[in-house]
Amino acid sequence: MKKVARLVFTIGLLMILTGVILIRKDSIITLFNTHFSSNNAKVSITDVNEYYRNYDFKFVQNISNKVPSNYQDLLNVYYTVINSGVDEFTFYCPRNEYENCIDDVENIANNQTLLSNINNYVHPYNSFSHIETEFDNLGKVTISIERHYSKSDIEKINKKIDEIYKEIYNDNISVQDNIKAFHDYIVENTKYDSDRSDKNIVKYKSDTAYGPLFEGYAICGGYTDLMELFFEKMGLKSYRVSSYLHIWNVVKIKDKWYHIDLTWDDPVLSDGTDDVLHDYMLIDTKKLLELEKSQHNFDQNIFIEVKEVN
Repeated sequence: MKKVARLVFTIGLLMILTGVILIRKDSIITLFNTHFSSNNAKVSITDVNEYYRNYDFKFVQNISNKVPSNYQDLLNVYYTVINSGVDEFTFYCPRNEYENCIDDVENIANNQTLLSNINNYVHPYNSFSHIETEFDNLGKVTISIERHYSKSDIEKINKKIDEIYKEIYNDNISVQDNIKAFHDYIVENTKYDSDRSDKNIVKYKSDTAYGPLFEGYAICGGYTDLMELFFEKMGLKSYRVSSYLHIWNVVKIKDKWYHIDLTWDDPVLSDGTDDVLHDYMLIDTKKLLELEKSQHNFDQNIFIEVKEVN
């Protein structure tokens, strides 16, 4: 009788354990991946799209086949994920080797200013409109991204960009002169969307490259994204710099980085006339801050390439 009771008890215990394993399967797998399989803790993103930037910046770099071991590695993970164009990515914090990993993930995930700054380094088409991070105490981290540009908008914009590029780009002039030609085209064919910026009245897609290309209106994000697409077409390294109030471009020409701000070169004049300025075209940081400091007061510890040299 006792043997039967022990057998029944053992079978019951096994059934309970089996049930727990089935219910907690994902957590157990995560636990194994995190603590017993270092290869699975490595961050490796191979599924990148055509807008992936395969170069690094001083603030963030692409990370590949590496286990995150510090805060900078996590910043690099976020940059690589956003830069790759994937909609979702999961990695594992190595809790034994990096005790504060989940705390640092939470800190980054809750810092929208930091995430927006990282977003500035990627191609406009890979930039996010919304980003979320889910994590658990076992070290599983999942980043989910909603992109700023739809596939249909990208197709339409690319077609228009190709047409303009063929019309304007000139192999016989300098890089600077070609940049000026695209700068002037955008400014001459775009009006600043004051209704959106001042009154929050949204009539146009003026915060993206679609607005200036097809609707003739832009706010700083629209000017900046469109100029960024022409830089990409020219094969130039560039990114967007933002302050608390504003965003503009920086571009690398012959190993030097320069600011270019089309928004401020397209002033809203009181008499309604349009004008094209070149005050903010290909200037260094010292000149930029001499011209206007309040809206261009950016974090030079993040956008290090254009950090002012004392």
